[in-house]
Amino acid sequence: MKLSHLSLIACLLNSGQALALSTDSQQPVYIDSDSQQLDMKSNRVTFSGDVKLKQGSININADKLIVIRDAKTGQIEEIEGYGNVVTFSQLTDDGKTLYGEAKELYYKMSADELTMINKALLSQDDSEIRGSKIRYQISSQKLIADGNGGGRVSTVLQPQAASKE
Repeated sequence: MKLSHLSLIACLLNSGQALALSTDSQQPVYIDSDSQQLDMKSNRVTFSGDVKLKQGSININADKLIVIRDAKTGQIEEIEGYGNVVTFSQLTDDGKTLYGEAKELYYKMSADELTMINKALLSQDDSEIRGSKIRYQISSQKLIADGNGGGRVSTVLQPQAASKE
């Protein structure tokens, strides 16, 4: 990613006020799917077929979702989503919606980090970033987007988002 994209990316998710909804991590996780498989040895549950996950304001939709839990604490460590299009959305504390999509999604719960791979998109307030890989640290609002191997990162900033501070 070129250094010039850093200032544009900072404008996308526009101010320090747009933090993820702070109560989401304290909410239960609900998952609906056509089927599920539990592997107790590896602490993984695989959900398949029109999978819908909800935790507070977080919504993830995928063809296949893998939930990985810590063996000792039972806490969810990571959620992996796969599909033609995997979508992620979450409200921020100021009521805005953060939306992402890709063919692969990796959400590390404890690190509050979202990684989207293959036709990745992240948007908020009609501004968006597209690339082959987007990694977003939700709580600190740090983002890295890559075009991978000659691809480009595309950014669209709407005037109202770029002018707010």
